[in-house]
Amino acid sequence: MRQAFAHEAVLIMGPNADMRAPGAAVTAGLCGHWDHHPPCPLAPHHVRADQVGDQVRIRILFAAEPDAEQQVRHLIELALSGQLTLPDGLTTPWQLQTSAAAEVSTDETDHAQRLIHS
Repeated sequence: MRQAFAHEAVLIMGPNADMRAPGAAVTAGLCGHWDHHPPCPLAPHHVRADQVGDQVRIRILFAAEPDAEQQVRHLIELALSGQLTLPDGLTTPWQLQTSAAAEVSTDETDHAQRLIHS
């Protein structure tokens, strides 16, 4: 049965960088492309990005079978390890500073349940 998990990362991005790019990269890494029809094949997920100075804090909430958790985390880290190039050739680069497992917060419980059952 699926369980909810959280993952946090800190990226260094340029001041004019597209803050949506890391989330798109995570979705592409987990689902094959950032523009796909539901459901997510491996792990339904949600990505939030908050900019604090030159750092972008990424929080990923995802649901997966417990035996797939490490695979999902590995794919997240791969997706966040560099840059995203869009079909028009525009590239949004970043530098991964930290990446680690996190606890699902009490504020995320309802969202986590929706991901588990999607």
